[in-house]
Amino acid sequence: MSIEIERKFLVKNQAWRSLAVGTPYRQGYIANSQGRTVRVRQVGNQGYLTIKGPSQGNSRFEFEYPIPLEDAQFMLNNLCNPPLIEKQRYKIQAGELIWEVDEFFGENQGLIVAEVELTEENQIVELPEWIGQEVSDDPRYFNVNLSTYPYSQWTEGNSM
Repeated sequence: MSIEIERKFLVKNQAWRSLAVGTPYRQGYIANSQGRTVRVRQVGNQGYLTIKGPSQGNSRFEFEYPIPLEDAQFMLNNLCNPPLIEKQRYKIQAGELIWEVDEFFGENQGLIVAEVELTEENQIVELPEWIGQEVSDDPRYFNVNLSTYPYSQWTEGNSM
């Protein structure tokens, strides 16, 4: 059993761009109910099936399994609710931590979010200079919610 502990932040400048090469991601959701999700993801030439439990603070149970690429593509195209999440992910080492910067495309074009996985809920995190406002507690920035309420549909001051 795996527990995912992560924090999310907006990115405030372009200083991160020269620090890593990105990998294309396509992902979609087969199920989303009461904080539980079943996600299909294509990362480069590999497919994954992920099951996540409800969040408790910044933590939640996560089970991820590699699946054949053809299966992932079929599920993305035929079983997942549109729109799919399209993004480029950059993995950047900063101190002891690896930051994942997601640059979104498609319906979420213009959104750039950085997240960091932690080993414990209260772990102290030294923020790189390109990290901006924390959005860990804002459900609009959860990928599952970006698939149902894309960034392109947001207006200032609105909420889900």
